[in-house]
Amino acid sequence: MIVPFLLSLTAGYVDTAGFLALQGLFTAHVTGNFVTLGASLALGTSGGVAKLLALPVFCAVVMAVRLFSSALTPRWRFVFEAMLGLKVLLLILGAALAIQLGPFQNVDSCQAVITGMVLVAAMAIQNAVHRVYLGSAPPSTLMTGTTTQIMIDLADMIYARDNMPAGQIRSRAAMMSKNVIVFAVGCAAAALLYAHYNVWCFVVPPLLAGLSLLARLTEPMRKEAPKI
Repeated sequence: MIVPFLLSLTAGYVDTAGFLALQGLFTAHVTGNFVTLGASLALGTSGGVAKLLALPVFCAVVMAVRLFSSALTPRWRFVFEAMLGLKVLLLILGAALAIQLGPFQNVDSCQAVITGMVLVAAMAIQNAVHRVYLGSAPPSTLMTGTTTQIMIDLADMIYARDNMPAGQIRSRAAMMSKNVIVFAVGCAAAALLYAHYNVWCFVVPPLLAGLSLLARLTEPMRKEAPKI
């Protein structure tokens, strides 16, 4: 499936663009915000408000997606697609806010915080639907666990054990490696476009998210059952 790779590309792009435009805010995952929040408090730099709000906003959106998914999936088959569509709308709103209100000199301002939380909400939706509907695919936003598994698989290929199927290990390592590369391409593209176009780089995420939605709608009806 191409959808997981498009999701990884989107996540890498949005995370990097948000980090650059909002002075250290990670929009696609929450772990980094704990580190940058601590740095902001220790060094007295700005951005603490958005980093404090990122976790509760992220958690609230993930819970809401899960509740809607659990309630609607038994009665409607296009919940995943609807959630991807909602993510597209939030990324459009985030891009409009960033372009209209940015560049952000004070990332603790209401304008910057609202923009950041819209982007956090969009990526929280992606995190949630990926876990629910694409559970067998590598995570699209967190590369630490994926990279760790790749290294373990490489070690197992070097020193193979009899109870481990070599073909399955190679296949998993190849898929995860592609996932990491696509994420890195998204990061690099965001950094390059931000350097040249500043907040106008946020035009790209809605397009990428739209492509992932289109890919989902046009792929064969072999949809993975969600983990309820």
